[in-house]
Amino acid sequence: MNDPVPTAGTQPVPPVVPFSFLLAAQFLVAAAGLVVEIVAGRMLAPYVGMSLYTWTAVIAVVLAGFSAGHWAGGLVADRPARSGLGWLAISGALGAVATIAVLPLLRHLSGPVLSTLADPVSGIVALTGLLFFLPSFAAGIPSPILARLAIEGRAQSGRALGALHAISAIGAIAGTLAAGYVFISWLGSAWTLIAVAGAYACFALACLWMARRARADDGGVILRTGLAATVLSIAAVTAGPALTTGACKVESRYYCIRSLDVTADFGAPTRLMVLDHLGHGINVLDDPARLVMPYAAIIDTVTRARLGGLPDRAYFIGGGSLTLPRAWTTEASRPGLVVAEIDPQVTRVAASDFGVDPSRFTVRHGDARALLHGHTDLQVVVGDAFTDIAVPAHLVTREFYSQVGLALGPDGFYAMNLIDHMDRLQALAATVRTLRAVFDTVEVWVEAEDFTAGGRTTFVLVAGRDPTPQARFVLPPDAPGAAGRILGRMPAERIDTLVAALDPPLLTDDYVPIDRLMGPKP
Repeated sequence: MNDPVPTAGTQPVPPVVPFSFLLAAQFLVAAAGLVVEIVAGRMLAPYVGMSLYTWTAVIAVVLAGFSAGHWAGGLVADRPARSGLGWLAISGALGAVATIAVLPLLRHLSGPVLSTLADPVSGIVALTGLLFFLPSFAAGIPSPILARLAIEGRAQSGRALGALHAISAIGAIAGTLAAGYVFISWLGSAWTLIAVAGAYACFALACLWMARRARADDGGVILRTGLAATVLSIAAVTAGPALTTGACKVESRYYCIRSLDVTADFGAPTRLMVLDHLGHGINVLDDPARLVMPYAAIIDTVTRARLGGLPDRAYFIGGGSLTLPRAWTTEASRPGLVVAEIDPQVTRVAASDFGVDPSRFTVRHGDARALLHGHTDLQVVVGDAFTDIAVPAHLVTREFYSQVGLALGPDGFYAMNLIDHMDRLQALAATVRTLRAVFDTVEVWVEAEDFTAGGRTTFVLVAGRDPTPQARFVLPPDAPGAAGRILGRMPAERIDTLVAALDPPLLTDDYVPIDRLMGPKP
């Protein structure tokens, strides 16, 4: 866009800074600020998960930083153009240094902050603020300065400001799309932050260069400060690659995926898959039938008891380490076992690190609810999908459970993995109530050792037409020196009392507060 044309009869002072430069600067700063916001959620995920609480904290902190930056920029916006350009250089340098600093600070601050603040929400907000307030503050400073420069010497100041605000919104949109669909997938979070810091440093250099063209004023001290800050920011960007050691084995569009060796804990070659900060599956590499996670042992045992053997037609909501499909196809391939896994990278890591041969069953990549359409006469549907520690909201509603019921055969059943806190159990109660709105029988299963330990506990909800023929199973030791395991169905009367006492909401597509139900005890 060219400089706005003066109206007839006016003779404004020629603009100090080309309008095209101001538009480009505003676009870059807005895009960089939103890239950092999107990356913030991914950077925090291995430490605090990717929950509603995480994104709420990120958005609040970033907006607070923008607001404070706008206020600070307004304090210096009325200074002469050369000084304004110097302050723009300083803000760019600050943005570069603050963005690069996130990489080491995240590793060094996450442990102390989260261990000091017992309340999870407070820990998330505090950690987010310490890491991402300052980069957002730096991104907010330029806007009022650029706006002041845009109207200086231009008769059509309204048109100039409108164009500047429009290009800011376009930059924010571009940064959001680029971060979500390009940068994180192709560069990863760390290198994306380094790229943003590099863009800030280039912005600072461009502002210093533009200041040389401006008429002389009293901005010499500011320009020298801006030059020193810009040199520092370039040094920080140069050091950035040395800070890129991340927590992820693979950083996909959906998760930070880690594959951990936990052989020492199980006495045999064993790996744990961690998605963001939650363990999603443990596979004993030489023994597919050894199911060490409680939910896997319960679903396997209950399935065999209800069906008299293994299923030939099953649908898995979520794949993870593919523990159960692997165990159920040890002796023969079962193409009727269909796994709906949203992330292809998770499947690739399972195949490379977890002793899984995906060709022995069927894997489809996409949203499990969408992919369930068209399936009928299933013997079992297994629910094992999580966002952070909560089941994704669209997979715990009455409407979805109705879809599951239509996909099951006459004797089919739904087995769902659910995590809840023993001192709360609101998510458990709400899920039971919602399942009862669709299925005749709803059972709650738990491993005795996991149940008595208290704290965060794994439950398996089994829903269908008929009850499981047994209420208790005793599994033999699965390794030398290990104890046997007791799997039990919680008494129906106890579940009835729990649901009546808590009076939880019925979860529907219109109202599904699963994050609040899973949240810390008030």
